[in-house]
Amino acid sequence: MAITVSLAVLLGLALFLLVRLRYVGFGSALIAAAFGFFLASTGAAGPINRLTQSVLGAIPGL
Repeated sequence: MAITVSLAVLLGLALFLLVRLRYVGFGSALIAAAFGFFLASTGAAGPINRLTQSVLGAIPGL
């Protein structure tokens, strides 16, 4: 669960910077959507959390 909180904070920071720099593109839309799912913990957050944990688990050294 700690990975979800830190990832939500990281996505929030990234979204803040993208909005502040007025960069609008496909990447910023994905960050905004991911931030919304992690922050709101909707029904879709479970599969997204599992996917994120799988990807992070596949990275050596984490």
